Amino acid sequence: MNVIQVPRRFVADEWGGTETVILETAKRLIAKGHQSEILCPIALSNVPEETIQTVPVRRVSYFYPYLGLSVHARRMMDKKGGNLFSFALMRRLQASPGLDIVHLHTGKRLGGIVRYVARRRRVPYVVTLHGGVYDVPAEESATWTEPARGAFEWGKLLGAWVGARRVLDDAAAILCVGAAELEAVRKKFPGKRVEAMPNGVDTSRFASGDGSRFRRLQSIPANRKVVLTVGRIDPQKNQILAVNVLRHTIDEGVDAHLVLIGAVTNQEYLQQVETEVKRLALTDRVTIIPGIASDSQTLVDAYHAADIFLLPSRHEPFGIVALEAWAAGKPVVASRIGGIPSFVEDGADGLLFTSGESCEAAAHVISVLNSPQLSDRLAGAGRSKAHASYDWDAITDRLIGLYEEVINANSLR
Repeated sequence: MNVIQVPRRFVADEWGGTETVILETAKRLIAKGHQSEILCPIALSNVPEETIQTVPVRRVSYFYPYLGLSVHARRMMDKKGGNLFSFALMRRLQASPGLDIVHLHTGKRLGGIVRYVARRRRVPYVVTLHGGVYDVPAEESATWTEPARGAFEWGKLLGAWVGARRVLDDAAAILCVGAAELEAVRKKFPGKRVEAMPNGVDTSRFASGDGSRFRRLQSIPANRKVVLTVGRIDPQKNQILAVNVLRHTIDEGVDAHLVLIGAVTNQEYLQQVETEVKRLALTDRVTIIPGIASDSQTLVDAYHAADIFLLPSRHEPFGIVALEAWAAGKPVVASRIGGIPSFVEDGADGLLFTSGESCEAAAHVISVLNSPQLSDRLAGAGRSKAHASYDWDAITDRLIGLYEEVINANSLR
């Protein structure tokens, strides 16, 4: 089987849950004897072709169909939400030999290109919604188009040509990582194959790490409680709430330290986080690491350095980092938002709080840090669930089965 994965971009410096899903499943497809490559625009990269952990990655030229778009605006749209177009992607898909199926991880005009080529080549495509269509707060989606304000968009003609508005209608299957989006898509497309396909975790990779080494490198005292948050530095991830939780925690007598790790997708928000750290007199209690390579041992060590993992997001389609924390044997405190409640059971393998409520989140963090028994119980239950239900090998096997069914149905049709 020959599978091409098409995301909006794919670069190590701007890594997130979507990139992890694509890479981990593509690696295992190859290991199981299939062909799989990642084909995407060259946004945020200057490397046309490379191999990442056995997976070929090919990047092609693209453009934004706007008049008057500044260099800064283009950069911001590259980072998040930009609706681009690529004739080179169209040509590459059209010419790819032996193609059996395309797995699309984006939408809009790029999704339309995949639809256009797939229909002409008579091959099926499936779409994974990583929480970016029906489960997005209005304030979040508004930030995607903000950089293009004042520029004239002429790309609607291109979108109409490739059928950008019919990407989901004509997909052979729609896969959802989050429960809220799954429900919304099933209502929108009652006759279509719509399935839950959760994110996973490499349980063996995160099982062991050197937390002491990480603390030494970051000059964090060995006896200080570490609260870890991993995610893009972006308003969506709400690191400012984590900073406020730290202040509450220290005020309650807990000797704590906050570590924030994530690629910066919003420079202004990073500055807001740094300002809040200074305002709350936490400069020596907060470590901000703007991005660690996804395959770096340092990331694993960071999890093992932590006493608790905090996921404070305002919007979170799934929350793959919670699985990583579980695999590392850490208790999880997270927002009751998006896809998180679909796999984190409040009180059993994690503690959930109302999104945006720093006092409630702090109360949970303090209770876990002050109770080794509670910490061990939550961490143990989370680790067991990660191993039993979210290992990447099992998820990839499910994906292969779906691919085969879709390809067979398409050939019969």
